[in-house]
Amino acid sequence: MSYKLFWLLGSFLLLLAIVVYMIMNPSYEKSFEAKYFYSLGRYDKSLSLAKEAFALNNYNRMASTIMAQSKIALEYKQYIQQAKTYLSEINLLVRKEDISDADKARMRMMSQIVIQGYIKISPSVVTDKNLVKEAAHYREEFVKIHEKISSSI
Repeated sequence: MSYKLFWLLGSFLLLLAIVVYMIMNPSYEKSFEAKYFYSLGRYDKSLSLAKEAFALNNYNRMASTIMAQSKIALEYKQYIQQAKTYLSEINLLVRKEDISDADKARMRMMSQIVIQGYIKISPSVVTDKNLVKEAAHYREEFVKIHEKISSSI
């Protein structure tokens, strides 16, 4: 009985020592802060903190993982922002009474850029599902736009 109690107590103390080390270590402290900002969707702040944590300790796998995930999330955010910008420009062009061939070519080019941009980004297992869904939604919208423009030219 005392043998099992000894191992249980020893395991608990070891786990406690690991937790205290991670909390007291500045690199892991910044990693936990980066993880917090990542969960809030503030990927730029998360990336900055993860880079700082990784600079303090190159073996901090938590920092390197958060850094990679933040980069992926920022790529998705940039893609979505570009898609929104292009969509608003296309909406302005469509509102014209007479759409010129140059306007059609411009819309076609913008749709191709957004469609090809989607291919360049790839999610990981922990990438925010809402970001992935929103990016896929915009890709589908631009595929439809591209098909309509291609058929009218």
